[in-house]
Amino acid sequence: MADQINLKAEKRESVGSAAVGRLRRAGFIPGVVYGASQDNYAVQVEAKAFEDILRHSASEQILVNLQIEGAKESDKLALIQAVQHHSISGKILHVDFNAVNEANEIHARVPVELTGDAVGIKNGGILDTLLHDIEVHCLPKDLPSVLSFDVSDLGIGDSLSIGSAPFPDGVSASLDDSVLIAIVNETRAALSETSDDGATDGGSDTAEGESQGEAAGGDGDSEG
Repeated sequence: MADQINLKAEKRESVGSAAVGRLRRAGFIPGVVYGASQDNYAVQVEAKAFEDILRHSASEQILVNLQIEGAKESDKLALIQAVQHHSISGKILHVDFNAVNEANEIHARVPVELTGDAVGIKNGGILDTLLHDIEVHCLPKDLPSVLSFDVSDLGIGDSLSIGSAPFPDGVSASLDDSVLIAIVNETRAALSETSDDGATDGGSDTAEGESQGEAAGGDGDSEG
C-alpha cells in the first residue's frame, strides 16, 4: 500500500488570474478540492512542501491527508487527481485533489516496475515495455505506490499481459486481460542474421544443382 502523506492546505477566497499570480509569487500553488459527497472549494498549498512530496514519489497520483483549517474535517483523505505543469519550465501551476472515502473504490494510475533479467535477453532478445503505468481500481488502503512484476521467466516471444500479471490483493486493472504490459522480442540483428543464413543456404543449393545439371549436360554432349 502507498504511504499516506500529511499535507497542510488553506482555503482561499481570492480567485482570478491576478490573484493566482500573486499566490504563486508568494510560494504557493493554487488548487481545488472536490468529491462526490461535498461542495468544491479552492485551496492553496506551499509549493516547496508539495514539490518535495512529488519528488519522493514514483507517481503524481498519490493519497494525501489534507489538513485544512476551517474545513468541516481537520484531515481529508484525498487523491492527487491531476497536476498541471508549465509547458516550458515544468513548474507546477495547479493541482486537483479528489476527496475520497475509505470505504469506496478509487481509480488511479500506478507506475509499472519490471524486475529480474528475462531469459530471452540472455538469449539475444530485447525486452519491450509497452505500458509504463496502469489504471487500477481499489480501496484507498490498498493503493500501491508501484506495480512490480518479475519478468525473469520470459523467453524470446513470451509476453506479460494484464491477465497473467500478479496484481496485489484488492487491486484490479481497468484494462482488458489481453492487453500486453511487456514482451521479449528478437533483436533486428538476430532477425537479419537468420534471414541472411536462409538466403545463403538457398543460394548454395541452387548453385550445387546448377553445377550438377551442367555436368550432366556436358556428359551427354560428349557421348553424342
